[in-house]
Amino acid sequence: MIPRRTRFARAAAAVAAGALPCLAFPAPALWWWAYAALVPWMLLLRSAPTGRRAALEGWLGGAGFILAVHHWLLPSLHVFLLPVAALLGVLWIPWALLVRALLGGAPPPGRAAAALVLVPAGWLLSELVRSWQGLGGPWGLLGASQWQVGPALRLASVGGVWLVSLLVVAVNCAVVLLVAVPAARVPAVAGLAGCAVLTGAAWQWAPRPEVAGGLQVAVVQPGPVADGPDSAERRFAAGERLTRSLAGRPLDLVVWGESSVGADLAARPDLARRLAALSAEVGAPVLVNVDARRPAEAGAAAAAGAAARGGGGGEGIFKSSVLVGRDGPTGDRYDKMRLVPFGEYVPARSVLGWATSVGRAAGEDRRRGAAPVVMELPDGAGVRIGPLVCFESAFPDMGRHLVREGADLLVAQSATSTFQESWAPAQHASLAALRAAETGRPVVHATLTGISAVHGPSGGQVGPRLPVSASTAEVYEVPLARGTTAYLRFGDWAVAASVLLLAGCGAAAGVRALRLRRPAPGPSAPPARTARG
Repeated sequence: MIPRRTRFARAAAAVAAGALPCLAFPAPALWWWAYAALVPWMLLLRSAPTGRRAALEGWLGGAGFILAVHHWLLPSLHVFLLPVAALLGVLWIPWALLVRALLGGAPPPGRAAAALVLVPAGWLLSELVRSWQGLGGPWGLLGASQWQVGPALRLASVGGVWLVSLLVVAVNCAVVLLVAVPAARVPAVAGLAGCAVLTGAAWQWAPRPEVAGGLQVAVVQPGPVADGPDSAERRFAAGERLTRSLAGRPLDLVVWGESSVGADLAARPDLARRLAALSAEVGAPVLVNVDARRPAEAGAAAAAGAAARGGGGGEGIFKSSVLVGRDGPTGDRYDKMRLVPFGEYVPARSVLGWATSVGRAAGEDRRRGAAPVVMELPDGAGVRIGPLVCFESAFPDMGRHLVREGADLLVAQSATSTFQESWAPAQHASLAALRAAETGRPVVHATLTGISAVHGPSGGQVGPRLPVSASTAEVYEVPLARGTTAYLRFGDWAVAASVLLLAGCGAAAGVRALRLRRPAPGPSAPPARTARG
């Protein structure tokens, strides 16, 4: 029986230990810390006296991780963030039990070697389930903390951000063995060597995108605009002014951020004409993002063309990427498909609708788009762009799908002005590096208020990052690329391999347990003798 004071101390330590990895993410961006950040939590779990205690400390640590990485959501969700963290923390219970089973006590070399593979796979399973859009999406994946590390980006080109997460957890597991299990130092060192060999092999032999031409892309960041009844008009005017300042420079595309246009262009033809005039003045199409209610007649037209262009049909509020040329909207429109829980819709609103009275949860659910869209630039020599809106840039599968459909450039339109002074803008901007490395295509991350950034086909930064609150327009020479990456070709194979490995080991353990439970066969009876006579 653990004393009550010890139980409370271990619970508090679990929450704190689970929160430690947050320092590896932007804004602190201590990327190297990720390779030891899980060690305190894993040491605590391996010393848990019972499986029930390990499950509790896994849950508390998972909740601490979610709170730390997403603490900037407090202005929007307030106390509602606590039950969300408690719910998502449950996903780390299986991983905690795995850590205790494989690393607890004095594991022999064989079990220690198995831990170096199975513990990372268990962590990845938690990340996979959490990545479902209904649970908040893949924000804060451990591998994403390595967005500025060249070798890690090369690994991402092979197996996506998932493979990077596997390697980071494997290194943490090896460190735990080195610290706590002297008898397992050989498999621990072998595991570290294996991680180094895997990284080196990816660096040496993974397919590299071949640069083929480039685009002159302007990112327009209007900066903060004070709230008010005319804030959408003032934001539009700021974007218009900054775009006009680019006249005379060679341009292929101008990108505005998320919610840069506050009225449907069909309902406000005057705005469409102003955008068309801008396009003619700067000599390039303008990709804007409309955040507005679509009128009934426009909704009917959108429904008719939804299957062809990916727009959502019907009335309601949509967030739409719209390409505007010198003659007005080109007809290419992408309606955002994956909405932010609570920010853009309230899950199970009939039950959780009270969240709107506590924080800044969406008062009305936005409508979803029907399909991804690839747009061809007018007079762009066949160059095609794939738009993403807001936290859709966190989803590896969306960028991969767009590139497989022919996109030469991914464009993420974002707005994090609600979280301006938090870690959110830096975290969001860093995701562009991962998506670029995974797909072998450049990514433009354009925001209203910063941080805006551009990353080349290998994930490296191109040109300056536009800081928070800056009101400016910047032109980037974006290198295009051709060819493919292993992740582009094979997708989430690292996730599939982890799930199959865990399932196989679980099945083998189940069979072994059944054999142990069977009663041993008793001694056989001597053969019966029959009398003759």
